[in-house]
Amino acid sequence: QVQLVESGGGLVQAGASLRLSCAASGRTFSSYSMGWFRQALGKERELVAAINWSGGLTYYGDSVKGRFTISRDNAKNTVYLQMNSLKPEDTAVYYCAAGPFSGVAIDPEDYDSWGQGTQVTVSS
Repeated sequence: QVQLVESGGGLVQAGASLRLSCAASGRTFSSYSMGWFRQALGKERELVAAINWSGGLTYYGDSVKGRFTISRDNAKNTVYLQMNSLKPEDTAVYYCAAGPFSGVAIDPEDYDSWGQGTQVTVSS
């Protein structure tokens, strides 16, 4: 497992941008696939975006395609989520997750390490 710490959340107006960061500890970060999930009040946790170990394969949820971009810097042990054109429905706690598998995974059960989450609130 790796330890994950998210940052970059906050309160913004609709149409604004935010960049979330997830810093990982451990020398094996580059071997992990990473995901960003979110959970809004009263809703299930959903996958926002995922990226494989090399960054060469990505996946996006339908609601964020074309607006969000996931990337990673293995030299810095960090994964990012660039969020543009934010909408009130993007309001949620955003979690970073890591999984010891190749490719990308949609099911949160496939990930074995989780951060504490960072709140993103988008006002209309």
